[in-house]
Amino acid sequence: MGTLAVAGLVGAALVAPAGAAAAADDPPEQIVNGDFSDGSTAPWWWTENNPATVVDGRLCADIPEGTANPWDAIIGQSDLPLIAGESYTLSYTATASVPVTITTNVQMAVDPYTTELSEHDQLTDTAVPISHTFTAKADNDAAQLAFQVGGSSHAFTLCLDDISLRGGAEPPVYTPDTGSPVRVNQVGYLPAGPKDGTFVTDATDPQTWTLNDAAGTAVATGTTEPGGTDPTSGQNVQTFDFSSYTTAGDGYTVTIGDQTSEPFTIAADVYAALRTDSLAYYYDQRSGIAIDGSIAGAAYARPAGHLNVAPNTGDNDVPCQPGVCDYTLDAAGGWYDAGDQGKYVVNGGISVAELMNAYERTLTAQGAGGAALGDGRLKVPEHGNGVPDILDEARWELNFLMEMQVPDGQPLAGMAHHKLHDEAWTGLPQAPDKDSQPRLLHPPSTAATLNLAAAGAQCARLFRPYDTAFADRCLTASQKAWTAAEAHPAVYADPNDATGGGAYSDSNVTDEFYWAAAELFITTGDDTYRQAVLASPLHGHSDAVFPHDGFSWGSTAALGALDLATVPNKLTGDQLATVRAMVTDAADGYAQESQDTLYGLPYAPSGDHYVWGSNSQVLNNAVVLGVAGDLTGEAKYRDAVVHALDYILGRNPLNQSYVTGFGERNSHNQHSRIWAHQLNADLPNPPAGTLAGGPDNQLEDPTAQSKLTGCAPAMCYIDDIESYSTNESAINWNAPLAWVASYVDDLGSNGGDDGGSKGACQVTYTSYRWSGGFTTQVTLKNTGTAAVSPWELAWSFADNQKITDRWQAEITQSGQNVSAKPAAWNASVAPGASVMFGFNGTSTGQVGNPTTFTMNGAACETVT
Repeated sequence: MGTLAVAGLVGAALVAPAGAAAAADDPPEQIVNGDFSDGSTAPWWWTENNPATVVDGRLCADIPEGTANPWDAIIGQSDLPLIAGESYTLSYTATASVPVTITTNVQMAVDPYTTELSEHDQLTDTAVPISHTFTAKADNDAAQLAFQVGGSSHAFTLCLDDISLRGGAEPPVYTPDTGSPVRVNQVGYLPAGPKDGTFVTDATDPQTWTLNDAAGTAVATGTTEPGGTDPTSGQNVQTFDFSSYTTAGDGYTVTIGDQTSEPFTIAADVYAALRTDSLAYYYDQRSGIAIDGSIAGAAYARPAGHLNVAPNTGDNDVPCQPGVCDYTLDAAGGWYDAGDQGKYVVNGGISVAELMNAYERTLTAQGAGGAALGDGRLKVPEHGNGVPDILDEARWELNFLMEMQVPDGQPLAGMAHHKLHDEAWTGLPQAPDKDSQPRLLHPPSTAATLNLAAAGAQCARLFRPYDTAFADRCLTASQKAWTAAEAHPAVYADPNDATGGGAYSDSNVTDEFYWAAAELFITTGDDTYRQAVLASPLHGHSDAVFPHDGFSWGSTAALGALDLATVPNKLTGDQLATVRAMVTDAADGYAQESQDTLYGLPYAPSGDHYVWGSNSQVLNNAVVLGVAGDLTGEAKYRDAVVHALDYILGRNPLNQSYVTGFGERNSHNQHSRIWAHQLNADLPNPPAGTLAGGPDNQLEDPTAQSKLTGCAPAMCYIDDIESYSTNESAINWNAPLAWVASYVDDLGSNGGDDGGSKGACQVTYTSYRWSGGFTTQVTLKNTGTAAVSPWELAWSFADNQKITDRWQAEITQSGQNVSAKPAAWNASVAPGASVMFGFNGTSTGQVGNPTTFTMNGAACETVT
């Protein structure tokens, strides 16, 4: 120990409490009067609302109910000397008359109150010893111990005793609890799908695995395949495959030697709940509306936040940051972005686009089922309005995006403000309706404007069958945003504008231009937008449109390419082939990574650099794979999607399901101001279906830095509410989870095949030929047991037929591909009912009737 350390410890020894005679070789005590044996409270202090006294040899205080934040009631001691690099142990006992969670901090005594230790301790009426070890990062001759005990909805009595802070501790080493070395998808597997796992072992020879049913009876067996050292975790692993076993059931486990996996299910509907719960997340994230406990669950009911009701300053009349603008906007509504209560256009854009794409896939992909996303199927309050629930949820965010548009007559009219959030950061927990911080608009940006253009164009085509006025509003906002972005192509968000909310800066918007042009072209067919797509420096370059590490809010071109590849549009055959080749080229790379990685995930970032939100990158790669599977029917793409979900749900180096409520070992302490059970026992954990960000080996928060230093990339995660860089939830992370869950749930409903099963539909196609042309009548019958709303019938001509006139349906043609959608009045087809439409066309040479039709992606029976 150096001279400085000795001097500091000697100084501390001079203030050791009387009567606390420690052994000569014990580190000196830093706390004064930690046992309260003389009946005195000095030098302890407290906030005015909770005066403390010594009662039966303990320091006790009555803590009032109804305080908003943990720091609204504190008991503490100041002037504690700390030495950089020295490790300390803080210990104490405590009781609380009602169960509570308090925050225990060792910190700077002045702003910014940087913490050396911050832990959340659960207290009851039974005294138990509590101990924490930490290593000081900086010298401080006047640090502070602060027991933050506010934020409870119940009044309680707190008593503290035997408080000690001593140096000389062994440096703390965090060792994650990874449970069984037999790693599986803890939710389960599709009967006809791939079923793989990973075994962590020092053994290098193949091992015998056994699949057991719920009764413990062996139903299948085989041997593992040694894989060597996994570079992302440093673990020596072997893999196993039990895909040949297809019997449905609950409570299966895999045993290798004396190690047994977590239990799991095999069932066709194993992902049905994940599909709905991952989408229900968005209702819980809504701003500007009271969350109804009968919809979200009683624990998640809360008053509306940010509605200009005290103490909120609200989002109904929001001013700009000083010097940015001289107007206000009514920008209430939308989704809170993540663990904070900011609202960001660039994060909202990709999120709502992926939700709309999950719905649009049910209209374009063979085997995709729209019923699970239909009216009355999801947790939203708009049930029974005739609109698919997923679009109702999307509309909540689309309204906000359009509200962020700069009004006509103002400088930068038509652009979109980048974000809206609190003037300063608030602490955890923080109920939205209790937030007293001023809310401010931040400057417009080209990136935000193009997000509005893209999402608005997608909105316009999807809402057209349900709400023409809203569709028109979306398209008007979209086209106005596109024009404004062309006029102001390089207005970037300030990377330093990160007080009170994230900066979300992006200085390369070629990807946003590509995405917006693609969506506007698909929706309008206007050749201006086609030329913008074709002229983009990204077009035709798969690696530019689909980054190796996954697309994201800062790299959005993939969204445009995926829609161009799947949604009927006016690209020529060659142009469409180019786009689809970009998709399959990218998917080939991701599929190869899934085969090569020892945990099966389609994510192999350069240098094994797991980024903030790495789980969303895994899932966005899976979205590309899913689209490739829809386009080609190839099993390798489908299997890689399933393997991505395996990783998310437990087949990973930490044996951790990263989705709340799914799997035996699931994340449930995500960084959130609303769902903060770890900090306040009165608050819930995040709702089921909430995705954690996942490993981030940059360790970008103090908790990660203190506990995960030295971690292998895929091990850099901790399920702690304070670790915002590894354990936050976010709207743009749950969106690909919802997309992938919908995709795999569709696989289950189709028996795990390539989507070729027959849907509940029958088509009668009658065509009358005349010189140079034809007249066709189509009858689409719903042969199922539930109403279909809306419907889309798709087919391809095998020859050169061109549709000229159409009636009773909106019909689009791209090359030989045709899509028919309902008129405003015939969107719903009851069970057993039919809808008819027709068209005229021209043709050359011999023509033939198409024989294969799909309704909402499912193949129909054809009557000739």
